[in-house]
Amino acid sequence: MAEVTTPPGPSEVDKVAAARAAIGRKAWPAAFELLSAADREMTLSGADLEALALCAFFAGQPQVEDDARERAFTAWLNEGDEIRAAFVAIAHARNLGRLGKASLAAGWVRRAEQLLPPDGETYAHGYLLLARSEFAASQGNIADALELADRAVAIAGRSSNADLRAWSLAHIGEMKIASGDTPRGIEMLEEASVAAVNGELTPFTSGVTACRLISACRDLSDYRRASEWIEATERYCRRESVAGFPGVCRVHRSEVAAVRGAWQQAETDLLQATEELGRFRATMPQADGYYAIGEIRRLRGDIEGAEQALREAHALGHSPQPALALIRLAQGKVKPAVAAIDAALDDEGANAWRRSALLPAQVEILLAAGDVAAARAAVDEYAATVAQYPSPATEARRRVATGRVLIAEGDAPGAAKELRASIRSWQQVGAPYEVARARVELARALRATDDADDAALELRAALDEFQRLGAPLDAATVERLLADAEDRSRAPEQVRRVFMFTDIVGSTTLAEALGDAAWERLLRWHDDTLRRLIRQGGGEVVNSTGDGFFVAFPTARKAVDSAVAIQRALRDHRETTGFLPPIRIGLHAAEANRRGMDYSGIGVHVAARVGALAGSGEILATVETLREAGEGSGEGAAASREVSVKGVSAPIEVAPVAWG
Repeated sequence: MAEVTTPPGPSEVDKVAAARAAIGRKAWPAAFELLSAADREMTLSGADLEALALCAFFAGQPQVEDDARERAFTAWLNEGDEIRAAFVAIAHARNLGRLGKASLAAGWVRRAEQLLPPDGETYAHGYLLLARSEFAASQGNIADALELADRAVAIAGRSSNADLRAWSLAHIGEMKIASGDTPRGIEMLEEASVAAVNGELTPFTSGVTACRLISACRDLSDYRRASEWIEATERYCRRESVAGFPGVCRVHRSEVAAVRGAWQQAETDLLQATEELGRFRATMPQADGYYAIGEIRRLRGDIEGAEQALREAHALGHSPQPALALIRLAQGKVKPAVAAIDAALDDEGANAWRRSALLPAQVEILLAAGDVAAARAAVDEYAATVAQYPSPATEARRRVATGRVLIAEGDAPGAAKELRASIRSWQQVGAPYEVARARVELARALRATDDADDAALELRAALDEFQRLGAPLDAATVERLLADAEDRSRAPEQVRRVFMFTDIVGSTTLAEALGDAAWERLLRWHDDTLRRLIRQGGGEVVNSTGDGFFVAFPTARKAVDSAVAIQRALRDHRETTGFLPPIRIGLHAAEANRRGMDYSGIGVHVAARVGALAGSGEILATVETLREAGEGSGEGAAASREVSVKGVSAPIEVAPVAWG
């Protein structure tokens, strides 16, 4: 029996007509409600189902959007318009691809291919070429991707399809930037974006196109250009009553505001934007927002909050680097920081501009690790990249990184010249935090040239700025540098201390075997445990060596007892969990020069050498230290042996401490 279809009554037809009128007025919520009601009461056409999908996007209803677009495909087929059905299939596939659903996207593209005659010239053929280009680019096949996108632009011109032209130009522009032709890439993105903010494109295409240009400017640190396009896009969104995209603009505006020091307001706006973007499935802008929150919290000293936000960004597809590596560096975990930034650079491969976002941080981390040659190579790579498209911000970053390397290479006057120029560039950008950071590096260069007064002047200016911004970790660093400078201005204090050096045995091999995440958890437990036991034992951590500590104790007795407590705590944890890498500990009592929190002298060198000579799970001490510790300490002096230490003419007698 044939199905009987009741024709729509006047009220349903009126709702569709009212919805179309509402769309014409850009009254998206009203149009969505009217079309949704009509959809429950009658069979909508392919065009009206496409309109429902668009309204659902602006209403933040992603499930309705997907369902309406899929039904629009079927409706167009039933109406006999295979070209439009293919277009809808491709649009759905590209949206699925942005959501990471590659297999579903591929299936819809193949469905469109079956509907379109080969080598056609319709707008749908242009979108098919664009989809193929986007896939080729995602696979790293840029040459084919560019050729396909160029063909899509040509079809857009012949078919007078402004949206297709904008999508294709923006896509080509991003590929040009990624492959090194940055000025041409920006030109193409600007050409597409002018059409967007001028209202020449459909609302969805307009928002995405303009946001792609703003994102590119952000990535290039071209904050002036980004601000211009943010303002233009926001005007367009207000004029067109477009929701969703203002959340993207708020992310970008907040990123610029954070550079200019408005951290509290930027974080507040970012939290609002990320929540809003989640409703619109704007995954990548939302991930950008979480990363920006993580960066702000890192600078404000909220490490736990920063890591939480960076985890959110990572879950949405945004790398947590370099922010997470810089957090590890600030925690004194140099080796994990090196491993994290190296892995991030490996992931970016040949994408020069994405690598450039990581290289300044890599320079800082490598210098902390003592690898000056690798830091110099990173500076050179960064300089070569940003020379393609210089801006005040990239020039400032280049000069700061160069200044840091020159200090490490011993060219303090050259470093001071670069750093003074970087301060001027950062002031031009209006980036107070970066100005203060550059002042700290300039102070280091000036101190190396014995210009103590100017160094102190730079440090005090930096301290004032850090305190005003609310950057407690940076402020604390500068306060230590000022205190250290004051101590250095006086004669060094001669003291006697017992120095301890600890080190995880085979740390490099273990890190490779465990992987970054597991190794980081193990290091965190190791660091927290040793710091607690050292503090309980009366010692002071002079500094961290990445997977070990340099510690000073007031007496040999306290040093020996603390070393024993550390080894026993590690043994107990190993027995409970089944695994924990062993550490070695070296002890030596000696006279040393003390300036502030720093110790220097041959005694420190001997202690470090004794630590390096210790075996896995061993406490090795100079016999002199064991004698100072007193009777009944379990020194085991009978097992002593003589060793040679570079820089010391006479052999040194060492012995293990029995702690089991």
